[in-house]
Amino acid sequence: MHRIDNQFDTARSAEQAEMPPRRVVSRESDSAIPKLSVVMPCLNESLTLGSCIKKAMAAMDRLGIVGEVIVADNGSTDGSQAIATELGARVVPIATRGYGSALRGGINAARGEYVVMGDSDDSYDFSQIGDFVSRLDEGYELVMGNRFQGGIRPGAMPMLHRFLGNPVLSWLGRVFFGCPVGDFQCGLRAFRKGAIDKLDLRTLGMEFSTEMVVKATLFNLRIAEVPTVLSPDGRDRPPHLRTWRDGWRYLRFLLLYSPRWLFLYPGIALVLVGVGVSAWLLPGPRTIRTLTFDYHTLLFGAMTILVGFQSVNFAVFSKLFATSEGLLPDDPFTNRLYRYITLEVGLVVGAILVLAGAALWVFGLSYWRNHHFGSLDPEITLRIVIPGFVSLTLGIQVVLSSFFLSVLGMGRR
Repeated sequence: MHRIDNQFDTARSAEQAEMPPRRVVSRESDSAIPKLSVVMPCLNESLTLGSCIKKAMAAMDRLGIVGEVIVADNGSTDGSQAIATELGARVVPIATRGYGSALRGGINAARGEYVVMGDSDDSYDFSQIGDFVSRLDEGYELVMGNRFQGGIRPGAMPMLHRFLGNPVLSWLGRVFFGCPVGDFQCGLRAFRKGAIDKLDLRTLGMEFSTEMVVKATLFNLRIAEVPTVLSPDGRDRPPHLRTWRDGWRYLRFLLLYSPRWLFLYPGIALVLVGVGVSAWLLPGPRTIRTLTFDYHTLLFGAMTILVGFQSVNFAVFSKLFATSEGLLPDDPFTNRLYRYITLEVGLVVGAILVLAGAALWVFGLSYWRNHHFGSLDPEITLRIVIPGFVSLTLGIQVVLSSFFLSVLGMGRR
């Protein structure tokens, strides 16, 4: 279980403030090994980049931290690179466009044990670096800023983002993954470089920030939060963030990284509903007030069972594939389950279902023959044929799924 501690260690901060200042490393040729790398993604931020760099360097000087500032430039055409170089930052050109791509390139180039990342639009105060570093010194591996605790100044965040987008997406992250974070999308955060490198982050766009938090939680990193103030950015143009496009990318990522909520829970619910409806209607029609439910509804119940079972199958496939690819950590419960659900067990279960379905169809054929292959009452015959169809189809799905799971599990074994 993760724990968030929002209390600052004032004694530690005071002690750090009294330490003699050390120089800030700004070139790869400098012999000092930096403890801290401040990474700023940049795409045409000439109006605000200089202020961010100065604040970061002043904070490191004040705290006596040997550090560096890295500007991960994503193809700026407004002279941002020259500004960064003149102020002593190290410019790392990133050819592949995207917020996540720029940050990944900047983090890979960082030489510090600790990394602080933050937007270069002057919406975050890099003077607050010490609060994040102190939490890392305490043993935390990821320290998130929380704008809702620190304060959002007027005009800093659109109302839709503030009261719907960010709260809902952060809530979904807590529900889906148990993440102990109140502000998933905060752009100011710090982490131990070695710990984040092991997560193998892969996204290239705005969802990079969510991927970091989700995988840090799944891989049991120690996470803390720091109240952070969000100010209006200093740009003279609209932000790169696109509300609906990037909001959907965040939501899509959360769903794809949670096979339980995307496939398993909906699938189980569908199967239970389908079984309930089918069991209720198999004896005969049911009437509630003026509504009569008959074999037409039974057919939909059968469909619900099949769709639900397929969804559960996808949950199992996705979980095993994601674990094999290193996208999700190993799950002890799932590993134990695979010891009992083998190819042979699946084949036996599938064969039983196929035989049961075939037996029902033979019974239906015999019923038809007894009526001299003439007209039949659908209320009777469909109550024989539909369960047979479901059983036969489920049996075939179980057999095919068992073989596919065995293929996916070959690498693990």
